[in-house]
Amino acid sequence: MEHKIIMAGFGGQGIMAMGQLVTYAGMVEGKNVSWLPSYGPEMRGGTANCAVIVSDKPVGAPTVSKYDVGVFMNELSLKKFEKDALPGATLFINSSLVSSKVQRDDVTVHYVPVNEIAQDEIGNAKTANMVMLGAVLAGVDIVNRDTVMDVFTKVFGEKREKLKPMNDDAMKAGANALEKEEVKA
Repeated sequence: MEHKIIMAGFGGQGIMAMGQLVTYAGMVEGKNVSWLPSYGPEMRGGTANCAVIVSDKPVGAPTVSKYDVGVFMNELSLKKFEKDALPGATLFINSSLVSSKVQRDDVTVHYVPVNEIAQDEIGNAKTANMVMLGAVLAGVDIVNRDTVMDVFTKVFGEKREKLKPMNDDAMKAGANALEKEEVKA
């Protein structure tokens, strides 16, 4: 098993946090991992993406030019990375902010309204990334959601321990949304 993942959006959407959580969880589960962040010059509000590899085999290089899992939190990111999906890839689209549809017919696409779910169900718009991460982990067997919650404090520190229950609820809401969303295969 090897997953090459691109996560992309604009700065402030928690793209790097998603990547770090998946990477750390993979490491705890005994998998080989890499995480390679890329920031636009503006940081918050600029473009941000990261390449994550989770594998049973050693990872040769941290770069991802073609991916089998894509996570896109805004329109610009989808436009930039759609062409790089491998045939058979699974794409997760934040339908709250992305109005266009994927143009390829050789990939599976999940449209998840993560911003609405974060605000309406969780009561905190800042959990949109965790809603998306819950959907991704429910849709593709990368790492276990429970492991992500186990490493939450290790990644974000003791000060954020109190945020674990809310973020766990957000991940559960994302997983539940995957059953309700529009799928294009």
